[in-house]
Amino acid sequence: MKRILFTTVSLGILGLMSPALGADLSPYMKAPTVATPAYDWTGFYVGVFGGGGYGNHNVANTNGPAGFANFTANYTSTGAIGGGEVGYNVQNGNYMIGVEADGFWSGIKGNDTNAVINGAFAVGGIDATNLRWGGTLRARGGIAVDRLLLFFTGGWAYGDLVHTNTDVLNGNGVDQFSNHRSGLAAGGGIAYAMTNNLIGKIEYRYYDFGAFTRPGLPTFTPNGQLPYTVNSTYSVVTLGVDYKFGGPVVAKY
Repeated sequence: MKRILFTTVSLGILGLMSPALGADLSPYMKAPTVATPAYDWTGFYVGVFGGGGYGNHNVANTNGPAGFANFTANYTSTGAIGGGEVGYNVQNGNYMIGVEADGFWSGIKGNDTNAVINGAFAVGGIDATNLRWGGTLRARGGIAVDRLLLFFTGGWAYGDLVHTNTDVLNGNGVDQFSNHRSGLAAGGGIAYAMTNNLIGKIEYRYYDFGAFTRPGLPTFTPNGQLPYTVNSTYSVVTLGVDYKFGGPVVAKY
């Protein structure tokens, strides 16, 4: 009889203690925290881009500047641009560095026909410049916020520019020649990883191809113009899509 009574009392005490024990153990029974995935920009990538550009061209000859300008004549150019690229990025924390090379086709061209015909410039020929193709090799740096990347870039640029001068005063014909120019490229943009491998971006790029000179032979150019120098710069805005190889998302707690 005593054994039965002792067993009953023991079970009752354990029943009363079980809620308290459950409360003490509950913090240790929670499910583990799930890691939030963060995008990793590290890896090789290839891509394509396209957009439009604007060129500015200053002509200087022995007639000197026109008015208060630092050139004899000036004209602009516009057109489309498109190409492909390859690069590699390394991400450390929120910072990214990398290197990128690209090649492009260009239809950016323009001339000073109206200004010359109207007598606005002290030149006797119509100048026209056509940027046909080019490429760059640049360093890149940026700040990554998960799948969003703000980046800047700068480095070496190369371009093939065709210049045409048409004599309109004396009827000496057309002088056309090609210039392979080395220069500088700089810019920046915004990229977003739409998937783990597919990246979209918008980018601004500035090119400075310096100045090329058409010398006299020995006094005048082949079509009877004074020797002159043309300085060309370009501003380009493009949309692009890159495919990044590997580089899975990483855990972010």
